[in-house]
Amino acid sequence: MSDQVKSIVFSLVLCLVCSILLTAAATGLKQRQLRNVLVDRHRNILVAVGLVGDEQELASEQIETFYRRKIRELWVDSAGALVPPGRRRPSDLPLYVYYKGKSIEAYVIPINTRGLWGEINGYLAIAKDGSTIKGFTVYHHSETPGLGGEIERSWFRKKFVNKKIVDRQGRFVSIAIAKGSVDQVVPEEQRVNYVDGISGATMTGRFLTSGFKDILRNYEPVAIRFRQGAVNRTTGNPREGEPNGQAVEEK
Repeated sequence: MSDQVKSIVFSLVLCLVCSILLTAAATGLKQRQLRNVLVDRHRNILVAVGLVGDEQELASEQIETFYRRKIRELWVDSAGALVPPGRRRPSDLPLYVYYKGKSIEAYVIPINTRGLWGEINGYLAIAKDGSTIKGFTVYHHSETPGLGGEIERSWFRKKFVNKKIVDRQGRFVSIAIAKGSVDQVVPEEQRVNYVDGISGATMTGRFLTSGFKDILRNYEPVAIRFRQGAVNRTTGNPREGEPNGQAVEEK
């Protein structure tokens, strides 16, 4: 066998071995990767409701334990009514309910919307009054670093806290990102519905504003029920080891 043939055979064998090793590694790590993604999302939900700080370091087991104790995962239909287990339809919406003691303190909705360069994914927490924002987190985006990418920074996300999704008359208006400083470009009576924009990221702000409006409109039937006090009691408290499930009792 010539040296040239030997080199070709060696290269093919090396490529085959490397491919097998990479495939095995990817397969072996897949479950761990999926778990890490889930833990990160759970952490974002806890951050959104104020249970975990942005800089707080917690092990995966701590996050999952905390999540099981404080959060219930539910589904609601287009009318805002709870969907019984086993009867979920594609049109139903996920809802994450935060307990404080035996009462509901807030609920969290997923934010999945278009950005300038790709999807923006996060969570928006709303207090049990169905009107006041408790927190906002972003766990994935493709926005420009230093510009639109600042949406994931705590200094920007904190601006959402205590803003309203309704106007002074209690009518739904959503939450929006201003083009500049709220105090300078938004009328006083509407400032509670706006947050300061990010300099140089006008398009990201527009996409996020539009996404908020569409998503919050879909969840408005749920918000109305909370505003009316129709879902402020629970049939039980999440506890460690319990599966998440139905826990909200409607009046």
